[in-house]
Amino acid sequence: MHGWLAHLGTGPMAGSFADVDLYRRWVEAGLTEGTWPVLDGPWVYPAGALLPILAPAVVGVTDAAPYAEAWCVLVTLLGAAAVALLLRAPRGHLAATWWLAFTALLGPVAMGRLEGVAAPLSIVALLLALRHPRAATALVTVAAWIKVAPGAAALPLLVAARRPWRDVVVPGLVVCAVVVGTVVALGGGAEVASFVRQQETRGLQVEAVAATPWLVAGLWTPTIRRDFDLVLITYEIHGPGTQATADALGALLPLAVLAVTGLLWWRRRQHGPRFWTEELPRLEVVLRGTFVLTLVLVVVNKVGSPQYMAWLAPPVAVALALGAPRWGRSALGLLGAAAATQWVYPWWYSEVIAGLPWTTSVLAARNVALVVLLVVAVRHLVRPWDAGPQDATSAAGGSPAADASGAVRGQPGQEVGLGAAVVDRGVG
Repeated sequence: MHGWLAHLGTGPMAGSFADVDLYRRWVEAGLTEGTWPVLDGPWVYPAGALLPILAPAVVGVTDAAPYAEAWCVLVTLLGAAAVALLLRAPRGHLAATWWLAFTALLGPVAMGRLEGVAAPLSIVALLLALRHPRAATALVTVAAWIKVAPGAAALPLLVAARRPWRDVVVPGLVVCAVVVGTVVALGGGAEVASFVRQQETRGLQVEAVAATPWLVAGLWTPTIRRDFDLVLITYEIHGPGTQATADALGALLPLAVLAVTGLLWWRRRQHGPRFWTEELPRLEVVLRGTFVLTLVLVVVNKVGSPQYMAWLAPPVAVALALGAPRWGRSALGLLGAAAATQWVYPWWYSEVIAGLPWTTSVLAARNVALVVLLVVAVRHLVRPWDAGPQDATSAAGGSPAADASGAVRGQPGQEVGLGAAVVDRGVG
């Protein structure tokens, strides 16, 4: 599958790997001219993204093809590691098959973007979340310093942690201190947060969910324009109210994240003592919470790049791997959204820019599907449920029930449930 995507990205659909060539040019400027992103000026990505874009430079940076091929090798190795760990989970074959199908349906952008690095790291982190929260938090924070979205998992991890300061806050702060300290030591302290400032001036991107009304209206009225931004290298939609909507989304997004965090905290309290004696409630908060927060980052966003879809896959893949209940429809819906995304970009993106009806309708339907997925995910998070004996047994890999301390049959320190089942099968 990765070979096919690499073939598309380095061959017939080379335009979908434009970001990879941009990474190469950044590294080339750093190695030949001494001018590095973040260290010598603002950058659209967090500082940690320098490491993965630097890794393929071992084959050289003067030619596009060798660098792109080395990038494909890097992403393939990380994807293989994620698949190998998924396969050790109770329902790993289903999850690994779904993950590969999702990646194939999303197309070459799943490989030709930084998400190809961040998504496998997120899968590993979520697999370790219940058993090794400190390692999971560290991985999530590393992934967030590559692309911000994986950091959404930190909030559910915080809510689900028995010792949040030790297990979540400290590991996250340590990773941040290492990254920020390194950047400051190399002279880039003034620009370490530039990736946040770079987003403030953006308009409403054509593919953004919030752009859908103008996108559809543009089929009938010439007042809607699709203009190319030479600085950000993206198409934005312009018309009555688009800039006001973009500005409103910038303010609404953090409020929506806070609202979901409050919802997770409320859900934890609703579970009561069982939250600490059973694995399924905590797993639901971590995985469903991550899924809802990530959907919020996609839906309530003035940017809607196709690679954003890759943010949504890790919690679904891990939920399938661990046999968590009520994930089937979301998994199928996300596969459909990924396929629609690839249809739009890279195959028929020019038709969206030209305002042609069919591909514009596919993009609009994809955006509506994302809203539906968000509504369903919130409903599942809010709606009370009780796992039946079959769910509890299969999800826990047949482990015996824990007492209030989390011990197995009274033996302290032996955690049970989904996280332990994964570790017992080799993920730890």
